[in-house]
Amino acid sequence: MKRPFGLAVAAALLTAPALAQPVPPPAISVTGEANVSVAPDQAQIDAGVTSDAKTAREASDTNNAAMGKVLLALKGAGIEEKDYQTSRLMLQPQFATSSKPAERTPGIVSFRASNRVTVKIRDVTKVASVIDVMVGAGANDIGNINFTVTQSSKHLDEAREKAIADARRKAEIYAKAAGVTLGEPINISEEGAPVPLHRGKMAAPMAAGAPVVPGEEILSVTVSVSWAIKAAQ
Repeated sequence: MKRPFGLAVAAALLTAPALAQPVPPPAISVTGEANVSVAPDQAQIDAGVTSDAKTAREASDTNNAAMGKVLLALKGAGIEEKDYQTSRLMLQPQFATSSKPAERTPGIVSFRASNRVTVKIRDVTKVASVIDVMVGAGANDIGNINFTVTQSSKHLDEAREKAIADARRKAEIYAKAAGVTLGEPINISEEGAPVPLHRGKMAAPMAAGAPVVPGEEILSVTVSVSWAIKAAQ
């Protein structure tokens, strides 16, 4: 009795060797790393005014007036309006406190208003002078300074070239130790997004005229490379 043609084909497929998956070529896989040091060319400051008063209205009015002077000072220092924006507005009651529980009197004793702005400074050599201007205008709440590299792509490209060279160096060491010859790269991938290592971040001092050091940023790249190998000749 003959089996139907379709059943015969199906049976042949089930019994045939599983040869559909190609065998990957012999390879050495390594990671390459590279860092480049870059001087930051832009800074960002978080600063503002905090005001205390007996009433919420008084605290708010005092704070608004003081912050207005700071914003005018920024404009006078050549900072464009697009380069600073409000980052926090706050009005909170302040309660009576005491280290002795028996002496604690509940209730609001004053109010605190705060207005902070984030300022972008496109010339890092002017950071100290901008801080001086803000403090001189009445800013009494200075936060952190964050230095950044705006044109990081071209520096990262340099790191990428160095990372590939580092991967090749490692692969050649493995190939020599294994007694094989290194061929062409068959796969290259960058591991994750390159993230700058900030070396120039520091807390801003309250005192006018204090030194500000931009430092440097370390841009880091890691690549994964697979190299074909063949028997040594």
